[in-house]
Amino acid sequence: MKENIIKQKSYDFALKIIGLYRKLVKDNEFILSKQVLRSGTSIGANIEEAQAAQSRADFVSKMSIASKEARETCYWLRLLRDSSTIAKCDVDPLLFDAESLVNILTSIVKTSAKPTNSESKIQNL
Repeated sequence: MKENIIKQKSYDFALKIIGLYRKLVKDNEFILSKQVLRSGTSIGANIEEAQAAQSRADFVSKMSIASKEARETCYWLRLLRDSSTIAKCDVDPLLFDAESLVNILTSIVKTSAKPTNSESKIQNL
């Protein structure tokens, strides 16, 4: 079976986000930590759901949601960094990973949303 890179990257990222969440909770940060945990782990959950999509439109929808969750995670990570809640050196590698996920997911969505050659021919009839 072919390795699914986006599934693995999002899973590995979720594990890192769980680690960040645990660190934040130890530092008594409960609000932002839950936000970043929710959005950061939701990316992979939506990618997993997309694997069982009932149609191309369903696949694109789930991957679009994953992309939005990745963008939201970037927001929370920047907020944690810029508010000095957590050190820049701890956040920046996660932010890099999140931005990488955004780029990959955006590419997947754009490519998947394009009609195939056979669909284009049918539409032109």
